[in-house]
Amino acid sequence: GGGRRLLKEVGDRFSAALGIILILPILAAIAIAVRVDSAGIAIAVRVDSAGPTIFRQKRVGLNGEEFTMLKFRSMTADAETRIDEIAHLDEHGTGQLFKVKNDPRITRVGAFIRRYSLDELPQLFNVVRGEMSLVGPRPPLPREVEAYAPIAMPRLKVKPGLTGLWQVSGRSDLSVEESVRLDLRYV
Repeated sequence: GGGRRLLKEVGDRFSAALGIILILPILAAIAIAVRVDSAGIAIAVRVDSAGPTIFRQKRVGLNGEEFTMLKFRSMTADAETRIDEIAHLDEHGTGQLFKVKNDPRITRVGAFIRRYSLDELPQLFNVVRGEMSLVGPRPPLPREVEAYAPIAMPRLKVKPGLTGLWQVSGRSDLSVEESVRLDLRYV
């Protein structure tokens, strides 16, 4: 709290803004690659729209406030509408932390940018806007928060992070319980 929180806030925003400036050519190259790959998919399946370059998704942040998290789109434009058709492939089987190995909705460029976490770079804009921190708990989906046990609620007392203990400790290989434990340890 207090001065330490203010110092972290200023440090996060300044670092994110500087990071954006320094990696602007990389951001542009990724955006072009996503667009070109999507255009090829749209032509191949005769879809009118290749979809947006940036994927926007509602997430829950500090004190339970919802915000729109930004990512480079790594899946087909209709990925959200196809969740039901692949729900049976959910590795966790709970629906709370939905993960599918070899997800058929992931594009070629999407597989590459996910492998190196490049799809997460637009979240630097979320940090500049004050919605996220550079380091913090994983930003949960509203449906995940609805399923939280009371012990997990302290995760919402700090801003979610672009990276955190959960990401450097196993990421997709973590169970829901392990993810919660690591987030609570950070908090």
